Amino acid sequence: ARYFFNKEGDFNNLTAAAYHKKTHLLVTGFASGIFHLHELPDFNLIHSLSISDQRIASISINCTGDWIAFGCSGLGQLLVWEWQSESYVLKQQGHFNSMVSLAYSPDGQYIVTGGEDGKVKVWNTSSSFCFVTFTEHNSGVTAVTFTSTGYVVLSASLDGTVRAFDLHRYRNFRTFTSPRPSQFSSLAVDSSGEIVAAGSQDSFEIFIWSMQSGRLLDVLAGHEGPISSLSFNPMKCVLASASWDKTVKLWDMLDSWRTKETFIMNSDVLVVAFRPDGKELAVVALNGQITFWDHENAVQTGSIEGRHDLQMGRKELDKITAKQAAKGKSFTTLCYSADGQSILAGGLSKFVCIYNVKEQILMKKFEISCNHSLDAMEVCEHRSPFFISSPPQDFGFVLKDYHYISVSILEHPSLLLNIVTSLLGRSWAATTTEGLLLYSLDSGLIFDPFELDIDVTPSNIHKTLSQKEYTVAIVMAFKLNEKKLIQEVIEAVPSSEVDVVCSSLPDLYVEKLLEFLASAFETSCHLEFYLIWAHKLLMLHGQKLKTR
Repeated sequence: ARYFFNKEGDFNNLTAAAYHKKTHLLVTGFASGIFHLHELPDFNLIHSLSISDQRIASISINCTGDWIAFGCSGLGQLLVWEWQSESYVLKQQGHFNSMVSLAYSPDGQYIVTGGEDGKVKVWNTSSSFCFVTFTEHNSGVTAVTFTSTGYVVLSASLDGTVRAFDLHRYRNFRTFTSPRPSQFSSLAVDSSGEIVAAGSQDSFEIFIWSMQSGRLLDVLAGHEGPISSLSFNPMKCVLASASWDKTVKLWDMLDSWRTKETFIMNSDVLVVAFRPDGKELAVVALNGQITFWDHENAVQTGSIEGRHDLQMGRKELDKITAKQAAKGKSFTTLCYSADGQSILAGGLSKFVCIYNVKEQILMKKFEISCNHSLDAMEVCEHRSPFFISSPPQDFGFVLKDYHYISVSILEHPSLLLNIVTSLLGRSWAATTTEGLLLYSLDSGLIFDPFELDIDVTPSNIHKTLSQKEYTVAIVMAFKLNEKKLIQEVIEAVPSSEVDVVCSSLPDLYVEKLLEFLASAFETSCHLEFYLIWAHKLLMLHGQKLKTR
């Protein structure tokens, strides 16, 4: 049979389709953001719905045929729709332009991002879902930050406002503006959360507001170029400001915002950051250098030449070599690790570099993108024959095959826009043109104890095991909740003792042990041993579990 979609009158291009065999469902998505649900073979329209104002790029149906997932690439939307109850199971949308700035909450649970689309989004780091979006800004967001309590998010924008959002009620409760409209390019909040500072990129001034009253307290003039970065000292009432006029100024809050110190640099200053203990200042300049300052005594304590580590390739149409192009590159974002020992830096390149501050050496380099798609990056191998002369007794030349690899970058594969570390120092995040990336030392939540007391330690558990007190050892292992330790304890119990242990196990731990066994069956090779455990547990406690 052949059927036509244009009977509905809203004919436009079909962009995606999916078919579910069991339920005979055909889902079709169109360029206008509408999708249709048809039942085959009679082609009956079950329903149609507009879910976006952009084209639907892809559709997928789950195995039971209840849920339909839609992806809209134009706005970065992901939707899961349950067609029988006609309700959303999941709705997610990223920034549809690039993310520009980000900040961790003090407890590391959330990340806030600001984008060129004027949106401020808050993401959960464990589920990686965005749970609230603020759309009050009318222009691109340039900087975001959390206050020290973690319940207030601040954002600065090119629309001339700095806004404060409440994460309890999800509302914009303060809007800070300047007397004359200014485009704000940088933002900082002091450790008490009371003083908000924003730097302007057109009037070269820094504006200071009170969070409590929303009033403008002061306007700091003195820079002769756009303000590129602001940072409050975590320990003292000092604000550092960086500008394109090749200076970093320190302003003393207690001395009615007088300039305490001015550091002159060789190049335009892009980023300034205080060490978490407030005793050191790191400055990134346009010439690719990171310099470290003891701001109390106004002396430079070290510098890192980072230009070679950015390592950009060469675009197809570039007239200059990659080496020459690297001379114009610099880091554009920087932050200290939680212990202040190392510093993370990134720029418009696909690398994030971690340096040791004391030794001033590169410790690790992360490649944030391996995008080898056609418009991104290609590695081509040239085979160029050349002559190598042979030993003198043989008159003649040997032709050798000589290989070398050249990398050409046609477009930017992924550009790093901003990085930030969590306060616990276990993870860091980066905003890139490919999205928000999270790097962590922990693969998941590691330590999750249950009714833990002071005597429950791995050494005590091993001691109890050696005394053949198996039930006590199992209960202790579940209190620590370390999977490997639980496995070790259970596999140390002789199969003849399983019956006794199962009968003396408290009800609460029976369920925990069954859950553990269920996951162990997937991976363990001791199948019969675990089956004995499961059998004994269910025989002894099955009735109780049923009534519960």
